[in-house]
Amino acid sequence: MCTKRNIYLQMKSLEEARRIVLDSFGDRLMPAEIVTAPEAVGRVLAEPVAARLSSPHFHAAAMDGIAVKAQTTFGAHPSRPKTLQIDRDAFFVNTGRVLPAGTDAVIMIEQVQRLDDRRIQIEAPAFPWQHVRKMGEDIVATEMLFARQHLVTPYCVGALLAAGRFEVKVLRRPRVVIIPTGSELVEWHGKPQVDLRPGQAIESNAYVLGKLTETAGGSYERLSLLGDEVGRIADAIRKAVRDADLVMLVGGSSAGSEDFARGAMEQQGEILVHGITMMPGKPTIVSRVEGKPVFGMPGYPVSTIMAFEQLVQPLLARMLGQPPFQRPTAQVLPTRKIASKLGVEEFVRVKIGQVGRRLVATALPRGAGQITSITEADGIIRVPAHVEGLAEGQPVTAELLRPLAAINQTLVAVGSHDNTLDLLADELRAQAAHLSLSSSHVGSMGGLMAVKRGVCHLAGTHLLDEADGSYNVTYIRKLLPDLPVRLVHLVMRDQGLIVPAGNPKGIRGIEDLARNGVVMINRQGGSGTRILLDYRLKQLDIPPERIAGYGNEEFTHMAVAAAITSGAADVGLGIQAAARALGLDFIPVVTEQYDLLIPEVHFETAAVQELLTVIRSERFKTRVADLGGYHTERTGEVLL
Repeated sequence: MCTKRNIYLQMKSLEEARRIVLDSFGDRLMPAEIVTAPEAVGRVLAEPVAARLSSPHFHAAAMDGIAVKAQTTFGAHPSRPKTLQIDRDAFFVNTGRVLPAGTDAVIMIEQVQRLDDRRIQIEAPAFPWQHVRKMGEDIVATEMLFARQHLVTPYCVGALLAAGRFEVKVLRRPRVVIIPTGSELVEWHGKPQVDLRPGQAIESNAYVLGKLTETAGGSYERLSLLGDEVGRIADAIRKAVRDADLVMLVGGSSAGSEDFARGAMEQQGEILVHGITMMPGKPTIVSRVEGKPVFGMPGYPVSTIMAFEQLVQPLLARMLGQPPFQRPTAQVLPTRKIASKLGVEEFVRVKIGQVGRRLVATALPRGAGQITSITEADGIIRVPAHVEGLAEGQPVTAELLRPLAAINQTLVAVGSHDNTLDLLADELRAQAAHLSLSSSHVGSMGGLMAVKRGVCHLAGTHLLDEADGSYNVTYIRKLLPDLPVRLVHLVMRDQGLIVPAGNPKGIRGIEDLARNGVVMINRQGGSGTRILLDYRLKQLDIPPERIAGYGNEEFTHMAVAAAITSGAADVGLGIQAAARALGLDFIPVVTEQYDLLIPEVHFETAAVQELLTVIRSERFKTRVADLGGYHTERTGEVLL
């Protein structure tokens, strides 16, 4: 009989043990594999996904009614009804159907009076694109749907399929092999019931770990139960690491004469950690075998769960390029003193309830073998190693188990649209996976106002000062005189006229917008592009009312390009990258300055500083240059 006892040598703090795990194995991002869009739910994208199709890919009726050319309805009034010929001037359509050729508006059926089988009468005019879902209203071909390392949800499937992305590349699930050990354990699988003798227990930990692995994004294989024999356990580890990305050995890790995990791991590799100053979970072992992580998980169920959540789960997240899982927290008041042991970080399971306006917490039994102490818990209070206990009635932080919610770490950008923001969002996820960037496109002036109201972290802006030709600074000083802000240069970009391939209308400059037969698509009021256009029109002494389509507005450069692709317009002012993305021609007008305005209160935060690191990276600059029409010589420079 084995009489050699394991002892904990040089126990590590939880923070130190986690650092060892991530430093040793955390640089291994999973390889990619291709799956269908529906199969991608719950998976992590290995690369950014761009649309292949626009949605809708045709102009569609948004109402039941009649499709008309808006111009033919002008002048209609209750005192002067207008009569239209069916199937010549007006065409009956149902919601979602293709607009007949030559029509650009829909009049609701309730507003149509049928005179006979061939004529209808209307009492109000239609305006262009009234009650029409324009091509690309939802998705524009080539635009980015999702950044890399985006976790695909069931909602995403609709967008992927609508955009023609029937297959996507996802990161392969980490392959985890779980090896249960222990001569006292009994298999239950396939048995209607199990009769246990004294000293026996049903093996459950491997199944718990397997399901925790799946929720963390991995797949698992549970091997058959092994007895307490070092040679057999060592052989199982050696075989498991051949195909696995991670191995968990369950049981046999504590300090006792009949625990064999450490001996088996030492035969095959190197012990990195044995013993962690945490309760439950102290006996956990971390080893390296043939370069792969092999964990010795404690035999008590709560201990093994804590060890998984604190060490294995963060590693699986790193392998999938995801931020480590964090539970939502709340301030709670212990209903009685919670004693704790100095030198050990303790995870106290608690029941939480609301009493009046306060959340109060009551500790559950502390035993590591009591699985119900976690199944019944509403939260966990972590007592630091340097604290001897928690006093009654003093607020402390609890991690909530019910309900669970994701912690939102999103940088919110509001302002002018630019295609580089999509790349910035993607590179931010690639280089700082715990962060994301969310952009709302309301124009440069809208962005400045959002900064003024304190509802965003940053705003994209390219506002031209007509007096001296400078960008942004004049507007910032005028509109935000008392708000401390920073201005960071993002890109110089080529802005010009976007026209169909081949330029069939022979457009050469801004002056051609006023020609007969030329229809433009405009950007919304307050956008930097609109301000630029109005400035050039003023220079050329061209009143806006002379330009057909001046009042037709879109909110992004890609939407302008899509309108031209669909034939809804002949020309629009936008950036070269948008024209290039959809295979359109581009006539340069100006190279303009596009900057990011950041309130001082956010500038020094870790999130914004990481964003600036990404902006200044050569990888981001290279990807921007590949779009065409951009210049990055001063990218990342702080201007104010």
